[in-house]
Amino acid sequence: MKQSNLSKVVIGSSGGIDSAVSAALYAEAIGKDNLLLVNMPSEFNSQTTINLSKQLAKNIGCYYTTIPIGDSVELTKEQIDGLFIRQINNEDNYFNNTTKLNLSNFDIENIQARDRSSRILAALSSAFNGVFTNNGNKTESTVGYCTMLGDLAGFLATIGDLWKSQVYELGKYLNREKEIIPKEIFDIIPSAELSAEQCLDKGKGDPLIYWYHDNLFKSWVESWNRITPSEILEHYINKDLCKFLNINKKEEEIHNIFKTDKAFIDDLEYWWKKFKGMSIAKRVQAPPILAVSKRAFGFDYRETLNCVYFSRKYLELKKSLNIIIYKYEKE
Repeated sequence: MKQSNLSKVVIGSSGGIDSAVSAALYAEAIGKDNLLLVNMPSEFNSQTTINLSKQLAKNIGCYYTTIPIGDSVELTKEQIDGLFIRQINNEDNYFNNTTKLNLSNFDIENIQARDRSSRILAALSSAFNGVFTNNGNKTESTVGYCTMLGDLAGFLATIGDLWKSQVYELGKYLNREKEIIPKEIFDIIPSAELSAEQCLDKGKGDPLIYWYHDNLFKSWVESWNRITPSEILEHYINKDLCKFLNINKKEEEIHNIFKTDKAFIDDLEYWWKKFKGMSIAKRVQAPPILAVSKRAFGFDYRETLNCVYFSRKYLELKKSLNIIIYKYEKE
């Protein structure tokens, strides 16, 4: 920041652990007077996280404001949802081939994320004579659990090389002398709060089981010999996956998450396709990452936009497992 002549930072404060840790780090690095936290609630944000965001700013003693996004999101929906687009015939200028556009629930989630970053945080940081930061962690960037031009934006991904579990540990360390991050933030379920399906107060949150997926993704990224789905499936079949991934839990815990072999395979393939697919396009457009590990994206982990693939060994293991499932069902 000094070499770039930057002294002020704006942080989108959601009331969750990622933005809270980022805020605590910047408060220590540049001082509370140079820090502005902004909470940007929509209809899906709980009063719990809204209150925690304000409490965080109070604990730090920094600037704070609230800017709701409901009206602007509704404006975008009115402009796009139900819009008719047409092709123009160059010969007679008549419109033909009319198509109607419709926004899905997933589209609305992305609109919220982009409204917060591309509109509010960008404008607010300019008015504050500073920049806004990226609060994404390594778990999210590995599988692209972020929105391009939305929460993927920012001048620096300060915690971008930390897995979600490490973010929690860093938060506890930052609270070592006094409570900067409200203790309730460590207890709530992580949630993007972008839809009713992510209602924190109803116990709904992110689609990731962080104690498992952190270690799964870490094996793909940071292992010297990069672990592949075939090895994961092999150890799952051998019932020693927890030991293989250095998870300090009993093997039964994984089977408590995935009730069937098919559920385990579906989850494995879903995230592997994300990791080797669209998330690469997101990572190459992401802000610089403050690298602290031996395999940080953009530094020591090199990748390219090739096709997603599963090895022959994996397909054979999957096929054998399907036969086992079939025989079991027949019995």
